[in-house]
Amino acid sequence: MATAPDPTALAAERRDTALAWYFVLVWGSGYLASKTGLRQAPPFTFLTLRFCFGLLCMAPWLLWARPPWPRTRREFGHVAVAGLLMHAVNLGGSHYSQYLGMSAGITALILATQPLFTAIVAQRWLGERLRRGQWAGVLLGLAGVTLVVWHKVDVRALSAGSLGAVAVSLAAITAGTLYQRVFCAAVDLRSAAFVQFGLSVAVLAPLAWAVEGFAVHWSWTLLGAIAFLVIGSSITGVNALHGLMRRGHATKVTSLFFLTPLIAVALEWLLFGVAPGWLAACGIAITCAGVAMVAGRR
Repeated sequence: MATAPDPTALAAERRDTALAWYFVLVWGSGYLASKTGLRQAPPFTFLTLRFCFGLLCMAPWLLWARPPWPRTRREFGHVAVAGLLMHAVNLGGSHYSQYLGMSAGITALILATQPLFTAIVAQRWLGERLRRGQWAGVLLGLAGVTLVVWHKVDVRALSAGSLGAVAVSLAAITAGTLYQRVFCAAVDLRSAAFVQFGLSVAVLAPLAWAVEGFAVHWSWTLLGAIAFLVIGSSITGVNALHGLMRRGHATKVTSLFFLTPLIAVALEWLLFGVAPGWLAACGIAITCAGVAMVAGRR
C-alpha cells in the first residue's frame, strides 16, 4: 500500500519552490536594474549607495525584530568573509567588467558557469556526489545559456581588465555561497546581512571616492534601481538563496543561476522589444532541461 504524502513535507516543498522562483525572478531582473543604475553612477559609487540604502532599510527592521548577533569574534569573522565575497567582491567585479566594456551577454554567460564550479568544489570538499545525469545537466545548462546570450555577445568588447573583473566575480560568488553554507549555517540571516552591508560600504566607499570621485547623476531612475536591488535582490533575494542552501544540496540550489539570464532576456524583450532569435529559443528549452536534470531527485 502506498504511503500517504506528509502534509508538512508537501508544504515545505511548495514553499521552497516558491522561494526558488522568486530568487530567479529578482536575480534575473537585477541585470536590467544594474544596467539602468550604472548609467547614473560608476560601479563602486553605485554599489556604495546601494549598500548604504540597504543599511537604512534594515536598521528599523532589526530594531523591531531584535535578532541574535554573531556571538564570538570567530563567528563575526566568518560572517564578514562570506559577506565581502558575496557582496563587495562579487558585485564589484561583475559591475566593473561591464564598466570596462564587457557586454551584459558575456558577463551573464561567464557568471552562469557558477553551478559547474560549485559542483566540482562540492564534490571535492563537501562530500556531495553527483550522478552522471546531474553532471550532464550542468553541462547542458551551460550550453543552453550560451545559445540564449549568443546573439548579444560582442567579442570586440573583451579586454584583459574586463575578463579579470568578471573572473574575480565568478570566483567570489562561488566561494562566498559555499563559505556561508559551511561556516555560517547557524547565524541569523538578518543581522548577518546588516554586518555584511556595513563592511561592504567600508570597503567600497574609499574606492568610490579615490577611483571614481563619487560622481552621481541623481534621478528617480537611479533611486528606483537602488531600491529594487536592495529590497528585491540584496535582502529578500539573498536570504531566499541562503535559506534554500540550508535545506538542500549546493549544486541543486545554484543550478537556479542558469535561469537568471533567461529572465533577463525575457524582460528585455518585454520592456525594450529586443526579441530573442530561434537560437535563443532553443537555448531556453535546453537550459530548462539542464536545470531539471541537476535538480532532479537522486
